[in-house]
Amino acid sequence: QVQLVESGGGLVQAGGSLRLSCAASGGTFSSYAMGWFRQAPGKEREFVATSSWRGGVTYYADSVKGRFTISRDNVKNTVYLQMNSLKPEDTAVYYCAASERVVTTTALYKYWGQGTQVTVSS
Repeated sequence: QVQLVESGGGLVQAGGSLRLSCAASGGTFSSYAMGWFRQAPGKEREFVATSSWRGGVTYYADSVKGRFTISRDNVKNTVYLQMNSLKPEDTAVYYCAASERVVTTTALYKYWGQGTQVTVSS
């Protein structure tokens, strides 16, 4: 059983930056692909980014490509999401999740954190 805890969310102005962290415990972190997802009010949860267990393979949603960067530290059992050039439409609850495969499909992620709120003001 893997436990995931996100942190780093907050309120930021458009054009600003935030770095989200997700600390993992209770399992072999380095054996999982790690992903970030987000859910805005009234919308379905959507894929943001994912990283293979070594970090050599990454995928991004088109809406964040070039602005967000996913990275991981397998010694600290932590995955990060650096978010730059933030837009009001990036406002959502952000979740990290663990999967046995590097996939973008929400349903294929087995473990989830509780989420952290990101609010981007215009």
